[in-house]
Amino acid sequence: MKLATFTHNSHTQIGQIVDDRIYATAWMDTMQHMIRRGITPNRTSNTFALRDVKLEAPLRPPKIVAIGRNYADHAAETGSAVPKAPLIFAKFPTSVIGHGGTVTWSEAITTQVDWEGELAVVIGRRTRNVGEDEALKAVFGYTIANDVTARDLQLRTDSQWTRGKSLDTFCPLGPWIVTADEVPDPHALSIKTTVNDAVVQDSTTGDMIFKIPMLIAYCSKMFTLEPGDILLTGTPPGVGEGHKPPVYLKDGDVMTVTIDGIGELTNPCRVVKAEE
Repeated sequence: MKLATFTHNSHTQIGQIVDDRIYATAWMDTMQHMIRRGITPNRTSNTFALRDVKLEAPLRPPKIVAIGRNYADHAAETGSAVPKAPLIFAKFPTSVIGHGGTVTWSEAITTQVDWEGELAVVIGRRTRNVGEDEALKAVFGYTIANDVTARDLQLRTDSQWTRGKSLDTFCPLGPWIVTADEVPDPHALSIKTTVNDAVVQDSTTGDMIFKIPMLIAYCSKMFTLEPGDILLTGTPPGVGEGHKPPVYLKDGDVMTVTIDGIGELTNPCRVVKAEE
């Protein structure tokens, strides 16, 4: 199933997408509550054309666990060593926006904003100390993320990642969640990012250093994963920081991350002047 959170006539609800239509489900609460309670949504006869609704972020995750440098070529392009174990950081849930939402930043805070297209894993059950052989049973589904990053804050001002990764609007998610049963191999998906229609990242999830079962098992030994949590699996090569000289996002740029079998996540950019 493709499950989305959408708004129609100021009413936000959950729906199942079939072709170019979205069917409201009988479950009228949030996506996170649906996942937490283990309810399979039943679609109703209340249906809308996709063009007539606003797609919101699929869910508001309790926490966002992200993995850095999980593609060897990405580590190389930024002059970093390939990690010997998963490199874990966090993004604040307040950074989440949906498909079509505007990524916004103030030039008084950052002037070096970068894109990072990623496959996102949606956790479906409370998971602690799970083994790799059982780890994929914890997955509810998959969506697309853009781990937008202020490189000046991350690498040169703060020398740590929290602020540069967690500014408001810096975690676009969407456009919907594809349930795990429709993704037989999450490591056989093409992943591509464009900026203003120019391809900047073009890779496959098969190039991950640490695969998803290992990531879930590893993280679950450190902290409990809760239903609705999001695991960002790392970005492939092609980020702006890796260009020589580096290239950063500008006011009016439009980013699109496409993952085979899931869809497209598109977000425009807006820079707020220092005096605004």
